[in-house]
Amino acid sequence: MSGQASQGGREEALLIDGFSHILPITTRWMDVDVYGHVNNVVYYSYFDTVVNEHLVSAGVLDPQTSPIIGLVVETRCSYFRSLTYPAPVKAAMRVTKLGSSSVRYQIALFQGDDPRAAAQGHFVHVYVERATQRPVPIPDTVRALLQALAV
Repeated sequence: MSGQASQGGREEALLIDGFSHILPITTRWMDVDVYGHVNNVVYYSYFDTVVNEHLVSAGVLDPQTSPIIGLVVETRCSYFRSLTYPAPVKAAMRVTKLGSSSVRYQIALFQGDDPRAAAQGHFVHVYVERATQRPVPIPDTVRALLQALAV
C-alpha cells in the first residue's frame, strides 16, 4: 500500500495515523548538506534505523551473531518536503508484503506536528543465512513480529 496517486500522477504523502510503529529520531548537524536541508542519502539511513531498531529492540536480531539476517535488496524514496536541522523526525514503519523469505516495509518520515509525510518509500529485506548468504525462510519469531505490523 504505497501512497495514492494524485490527479497529477504524483503519489500523495501518507498520513502518520496509518502507522503503528513510530521511532523518534533527531536530525544531526552532519545530516545537513550545503543547501541547508537534510541530504537525501540520510533519509535512507533513517529508513534503515527504524527497521533495524524495531528488530533489535524486539530481540529478534543481533547484528553481530544472528545466524539469519535480512539484506536490503530494493529501496525507494519519494520526497515531498525537506527535513531540517535541528528538528525531531518521526520515522514510521509498517509491513505491506510478507513472503516466505522476504518482507516489504513501507516507511514514512514526518517532521514536527505535520501529519503528512515529508518523505516516504520502502525497503525490501530478503532473509539469508549469514554464513552462506543464501535465502532462507523468515524465522518464526521474526515473522510474528512482522505480522503485527502488516496492513
